[in-house]
Amino acid sequence: MVSWIEKKIDSGRSSWENTIAAISTAQGVGGIGVIRVSGRDALAIGDRVFQSAGGKKLSQMKGYTAAYGRIRSNGEDIDEAVALVFRAPHSYTGEDVVEFSCHGGLYLTRRVLRAVLDGGASPAGPGEFTRRAFLNGKMGLTEAEAVMDMIGAKGRQAARTALAGRDGAIHKAIASVKDSLVFTAAHLSAWADYPEEDIPQVEEMELTVRLKKAEAALERLLSQYDAGKAIREGLNTVIAGRPNVGKSTLMNLLSGCERSIVTELPGTTRDVVEETVLVGDVTLRLSDTAGIRSTEDLVEQIGVNRAKDRVQTADLVLAVFDASQELNEDDRNLLDSLQGVPSIAVINKTDLDTKIDVKYIKNKVKQIVFLVASEGKGLEELQQALAELAGTSELEPSEGLLATERQQQAAKEALACVNEGLEALELGMTLDAVTVSIEGAVQALLELTGERASEAVVDQVFHRFCVGK
Repeated sequence: MVSWIEKKIDSGRSSWENTIAAISTAQGVGGIGVIRVSGRDALAIGDRVFQSAGGKKLSQMKGYTAAYGRIRSNGEDIDEAVALVFRAPHSYTGEDVVEFSCHGGLYLTRRVLRAVLDGGASPAGPGEFTRRAFLNGKMGLTEAEAVMDMIGAKGRQAARTALAGRDGAIHKAIASVKDSLVFTAAHLSAWADYPEEDIPQVEEMELTVRLKKAEAALERLLSQYDAGKAIREGLNTVIAGRPNVGKSTLMNLLSGCERSIVTELPGTTRDVVEETVLVGDVTLRLSDTAGIRSTEDLVEQIGVNRAKDRVQTADLVLAVFDASQELNEDDRNLLDSLQGVPSIAVINKTDLDTKIDVKYIKNKVKQIVFLVASEGKGLEELQQALAELAGTSELEPSEGLLATERQQQAAKEALACVNEGLEALELGMTLDAVTVSIEGAVQALLELTGERASEAVVDQVFHRFCVGK
């Protein structure tokens, strides 16, 4: 069955007949603001609002050329600008595109956009430029999803991962599995449907080997999803411990500024203080919580209860202990609560005489880091521990990483179908049953790459895009 995407592409038309426009730079004061126009009337609309210094019209210009001039509306000069012309199909969207670079600032960019809209363009929706690029065959769905990851990248590794995705890394990783399964399904169907033809018989041993290879490849992709997510979205991280062990000092160290109040008085932090920080290549959505201890103070007690709740729902807990003090009941209760929760024990104040029972902590928590938070000593060791726990230290973005929940679910569905096929072989079922499973896996992978994605899936992908991209 031909998908709605294939129908759009085969017809040689974009899914929209109108020409769209939007501000493509950040909504704020800046040196330059860019207004992007895309569609079959982009050049004509550009000529209505732009007058080049040399008098040449945009519609007379070749692709990848620029002209300096002025934006005009109703006979009035609005701003000076540079107009860039991109001719279809050699543009981001695959359509004729004009980009006006004017002076940055809310008023001028909005005024230029208004002139373009008055000239005949329609306001672009979220992600509509990239959506047109996808529908016009300029990029696959996984490459389109990587565009927003590039914009939202918070660190070097996140940017590398997003760029690899934009270059088609995940598409290439899926292609080898998909192509093998497509070949296998075609061979099975041909052998079953045309017994009179001289088609080689499908050997069950060879079939098992192919499915095993597909299984291993999909399992590897899925096993790296959480680590990739940690790079892109960050880990919901709680700093926990009893009062005065150095939680707030650690929070301030990681934040690079004084976000939490640091005093010698126990119970200073009574609510949750939050900050997003980059530690090495791992983004942490940090929460500095109230010191966990028994208290009669009603307000502090509320903070303690919130801290305990955060520990149980966190992606990661940095459990802080004072090296100069022996473990007490509050410390032991915290360690007991960490069972099954990804954790790093941070033994702070290691510049003082050590009285803490390190062996006891090691029996409860695998990852231990020794730190002097007030001086920043031990921060590199903490970065390494975070990378190991998050699984980011061994990631290679160029190999392709699943980037979204949608991609993960499609890969899971494909793996389940492959497993069904292997199970059918083991049970001695007919090859028809195996063929159905393989075809199910192929369908899931085609949806992952966008080659057979439904309109609802595509809508879901572009829903999270910003306007202008």
